[in-house]
Formats: sequence, C-alpha cells, structure tokens
Amino acid sequence: MSASRIGQMLPSRSSRVISRGIYRFFGSEAQYPAGHLTSGVRSMMIPSPLSPFSSQSRTLSGVSEPQRGLVQEKMTDNEVFSRKKVLTIDTMNPTVKKVEYAVRGPIVQRAVQIEKELREGVKKPFTEVIKANIGDAHAMGQQPITFFRQVLALCSYPELLNDNIFPEDAKNRARHILQACGGSSMGAYSASQGIDCVRQDVARYIERRDGGVPCDPDNVYLTTGASDGIVTMLKLLVCGEGASRTGVMISIPQYPLYSAALAELGAVQVNYYLNEEKCWSMDLSELERSLAEARKHCNPKAICIINPGNPTGQVQSRQCIEDVIRFAAKERLFLMADEVYQDNVYAEGCQFHSFKKVLFELGPQYSNTVELASFHSTSKCYMGECGFRGGYMEVINMDPEVKAQLTKLVSVRLCPPVPGQALMDLVVNSPQPGEPSYTTFMKERTATLSLLAEKAKLTEEILNTVPGITCNPVQGAMYSFPNISLPKKAIKEAKALGQAPDMFYCMKMLEETGICLVPGSGFGQKDGTYHFRMTILPPTDKLKILLAKVKEFHQKFTQQYS
Repeated sequence: MSASRIGQMLPSRSSRVISRGIYRFFGSEAQYPAGHLTSGVRSMMIPSPLSPFSSQSRTLSGVSEPQRGLVQEKMTDNEVFSRKKVLTIDTMNPTVKKVEYAVRGPIVQRAVQIEKELREGVKKPFTEVIKANIGDAHAMGQQPITFFRQVLALCSYPELLNDNIFPEDAKNRARHILQACGGSSMGAYSASQGIDCVRQDVARYIERRDGGVPCDPDNVYLTTGASDGIVTMLKLLVCGEGASRTGVMISIPQYPLYSAALAELGAVQVNYYLNEEKCWSMDLSELERSLAEARKHCNPKAICIINPGNPTGQVQSRQCIEDVIRFAAKERLFLMADEVYQDNVYAEGCQFHSFKKVLFELGPQYSNTVELASFHSTSKCYMGECGFRGGYMEVINMDPEVKAQLTKLVSVRLCPPVPGQALMDLVVNSPQPGEPSYTTFMKERTATLSLLAEKAKLTEEILNTVPGITCNPVQGAMYSFPNISLPKKAIKEAKALGQAPDMFYCMKMLEETGICLVPGSGFGQKDGTYHFRMTILPPTDKLKILLAKVKEFHQKFTQQYS
C-alpha cells in the first residue's frame, strides 16, 4: 500500500504527517523521507493510538497485530517527542555542580548584562563598567612587549623574515622556534611535553634564576597556562574513598582554581588560613592545626602555596618558605608552588624566593626527598599575555613510574598551544645586552613593573583613608584584598536574600557605580570577616576614579545601613 493511498484513508492532517515522513517505531522516534520508505514499511504504518484522529480500535486493512508496534504519530508545530533527555541536571556529573569560580561568577555576569544595557541606551548613574575583577592586563590597557609580538608575528607569517623592518635578534629567535616546529610551522602539533628547544631554554632560565641550581629539561613540561599544569598534578594526586580520600591543603583566601579543581575531582579541600594581621603570612602552627584536623576524615597528600599571593598580594619571606618545606618533609606532603607572579614584587624589603632554590639550599636531606612541582605562566608578571595560554611546570623528585604516567596523561591532550610555547620561550630567552632589541625590551619591562608598583602603593594608600576599610600593603602580584566592615543591618538583609554579605555589598556597588569587584567570600575568608578583591591593573587615571567611587560608595553604604 502506498503512502499516498494511506493518506487518502486518513484525515487531511495525518496525510501531512505522512508526507513529512515522521514516524514512531516501537516507541522510539525516527525520521525518514516518505519517498524512501520500502513498500513493506509503508504497509505497516498505522495511526498512533495517541493521536486525536485515531482510536485504539482503528486499524488499516492488511496490518497484523504484531505489526501494530510500528506506529505513525501525528505531530503539530507546538508538539515535541516525549522522550526524556539523557543528560539532565539530575543525571550529570555531580562533582561539576559543586564547581564554583568567583572570578567569573554572578557579579561578572551581571556586569556583562549592564554593559549591554548601556550600549542599548538604558540610563544608569554611570557611563561605563570598570572591570577590576580579573588579572587580565591587556584588557585593562597594558601594552604588549614589542619584542614578543615581533617574534610571534614572524613565527605566524614566516614571509616577514624577508622584511627589513624587524630587528635581527627577533628574526633569529623566530628561526630558532620555527626550526623546532614540524614543517617549520607553528600550525603543527608539538611533542606532548612541549617543544624540546623551548624546554631546554626554560631549564636554562630556571638555572639562572636560582643561582646555578641544576635543572633537567626532562623535568620541564610546557602547559596551557599554569592552570593546566596545576590541574594535571591534582589529577595524579587524587585517589581513595571515604577516610582515605586525598586531601589537599590550600591557603585561605585562595585562588578559586584550586577549590574548583578539587571539587571537580572529588578531592577533599583542606583549608589553612593566612594571617591577615601579619600581612597574610603563613603560620606554621596554623598548618599543623589544619593538617591534624584533616587527618581525622581524609588523607592529606599535598600542600599548595601561591607566592606572591593571589588574592592577597603578599610576598612570603624566605624563612616562611623554609618552614613550609620542612613541614612538607616532616609530614610527607607533595609541594605545589604556584609562582606565576614571580616578577611582580613591589614592596621594599620584599624579594621573591623560588621554592626550588630554597629547597636545594636546605641541603640533600630535603633536595633529594621533597617532591615539588612549581608553575609559571606568560599571563602575569610584566608580560600579561593571558590569551596565549603559555606556561610551564617543573617536577622535582617525582617517582619515575609516576612521571611516566604524567607524560602519558599530558599526551592525551596532544600538546599545549604552540604559539603559547613560543611566547614562553621568549619570556625565558629574552633579549640580552648587545642585541638590537635589548634597550627597548628593558625600557618596556621596567616601565610596566614600575607602573604596577606605583598603582599598588596608590591602591593601598587610598583604601586606607576610607573609614571601615583596611588594606594590607600590596607587596606583589596584581591585587589588593581589603577588609571591609559591614553594618549589621546590611548583613541581615544580605542573609535574608540568601547572599553572602560581601556579595550583597559588591553587587550593590556594581549597580550603583559600575565598579566590578569580586567578593571575598569567593576566595574564602575567616568567619565574620568580609573582603573584596580588586586588581591594580586599570590605567592610573581610571584607577583613581575607581578608588574614588569605592570610597564614596562605602561611605554611602555604611550610612544607609547604619
């Protein structure tokens, strides 16, 4: 029986359904062009008992009982199949639902909406949104280093190597990188661990930085930003169930990457609190307290340190680093040192000390035993090249069998972005004295870091003039993390709305001033204290406007809720 003949036997709407060729077979949906149906299939089509133009008893002549499992279902423009989705909020990976990342959370999402509203002509008490929520230097107006962009341009379009406008040292660096790329192209995959010559350059850089402490290029892994390396190491560390589940010690306040990664991996977050009264320093007794508490319900295996600090802007002393290394050795903890801000040190008397350098200076009893992974990135310091996603990690004293597993694990994602690897090479192999680009490079590098130091001091000074705001010195990194006093009435209203009090505060500030900050609750803080994180990256004139608005808002907010 033909489809057209069946159409004549049924009401007009069912004919249209058949002409569309949409049928239900044995309870499952499938879609076939009616003209492609075989005669056997056509002969088995019957109206669905669920359709309004058919009844349970209605059949087509020549269709047997067993064949009634193959039914045709009427569809309208407003109807959909009743089949449930495979992936729902109830069936998805439960650990993903626990992931939170405050740096791009609700405040930032609302800021994006407000920007759209401003473009559409919606009237606000401000004309622009100033985003001080994230350490994205170039988005805040910082200019890229000329030499870096010249070499990347040459690597991206090698025909430019014939152009006289580029200095010879830039051309030589580009040739050095391209010769190590498959087909002399940055478009080719690299080795999973990273381009060999780049890893060698990273190793030489680490040796210079650490005063001659040896570095084996085979211990260097190029990564997609530092974040990729950190998450990869956490994947290796996390295992066990119940009381044997891996615990990882992280500083509070912390960078939300750590809490988010631990939540996704189902690991146990073990908090240790930095000492705000002592400029966010680490306290050995607090580490011991935290570890003892954690061992009651999990198996702590690692400790993470961010130095210089994010979000707190402190630079840890050498003594503090020694204490942490000895603590890790005594308690058999894997050390993870996040050192992406190592060039961002501003305060007098402060100095960056790499964990690896201090580890080796403590002698063989530590340097031969303590397991360490340290991380660096092209996204921070004077470079600010966040979008290239360049980075590296170095592993020390890793078990050879585990290292083989690490190499296997990174091979799954094939390789880090090759342009990011190229940029990392330029960071660790920058222009040297006597080379054509050296003077310009040093001028740009020094100017960028000097300006950041000025803005760090400016931020601290202005915030400390505001009654109810206390800001520790911004010794390094790119952020201030001031303590804010909130009236009881505001705290009560925030809780009634189901919001953290500093989230309530920051959202109010955004709506009234256009200033986008991140509440301290997104980074963790001691109970009963409230903070916000703001970057020092905006241009100086805009930073002054931002700080003036923060001051005015805080005074108004305090008065309103007092």
